[in-house]
Amino acid sequence: MLEKDGPFNLSEQCELLSINQTSLYYRPKGVSARKVRILHRIDAIYTAYPYYGARRIAATLRREGYRICRATVSKYMAEMGLAAIYPKAHTSQRNPEHKVYPYLLRQLAAQYPNHIWGTDITFIRMKGGFMYLVVYLDWFSRYIVSWELSDTLKDDFVICALERALQGATPEIVNSDQGSQYTGVRHIQTLLAASVTISMDGRGRALDNIFTERLWRTVKYEDIYIHEYDSPKALRQGLGAYFDHYNHSRPHQSLGYRTPAEVYLSGLRAPMPD
Repeated sequence: MLEKDGPFNLSEQCELLSINQTSLYYRPKGVSARKVRILHRIDAIYTAYPYYGARRIAATLRREGYRICRATVSKYMAEMGLAAIYPKAHTSQRNPEHKVYPYLLRQLAAQYPNHIWGTDITFIRMKGGFMYLVVYLDWFSRYIVSWELSDTLKDDFVICALERALQGATPEIVNSDQGSQYTGVRHIQTLLAASVTISMDGRGRALDNIFTERLWRTVKYEDIYIHEYDSPKALRQGLGAYFDHYNHSRPHQSLGYRTPAEVYLSGLRAPMPD
């Protein structure tokens, strides 16, 4: 529990507890209640039907009674980082001045724990607002190595999650999209300093990061949409409990009904999906 009065300020307490300070505060930045409701519905529709574009989502919203046009839906999807046609959340936008690394996994599948990690960012709704979630996921075992929340898309929470992940293990390869959080100097230098090989999805190749995409769908249906968290603190606590369940208690069919932790921590070679 963080304290406002004490020998350490909030920044020092966050560092000691490995908590991203931006997740302590929620600033809706003047977003109206109506817009938040629409963003939540867009997120739900897109999660259920990731091949829906702005035109079809707008039509669905109008059938539900919302007076909204395709252009507004397209604008909101851009703010949320959602792209039509394929199930890829472009919450991170590319900076043209940043170096882009090649995609290395076209003919390569994860063969053992810490062989390949994937990372991505997604929109997470709350009552009256929303936050962003990043994870680092071991592709072989589906084990969530690290995660973090933020109310902005600045790279601080991504770096926080990466540094925490690297405290426990070092992967051979980390795969991400070409978003500015991942092509930025801080992320690149952190990986290179740990001797990690960098791989980035080709533009328009959402399914390169399919394991993380499947995780987003699972998290939203099994936790976020059920609980409707009303604060960053409640969201952090709820996700912490859910991810602990996901890693240690929830059996995966693709892992022979073992849990991610059983496969990740034991180093056993689990069957991979087709």
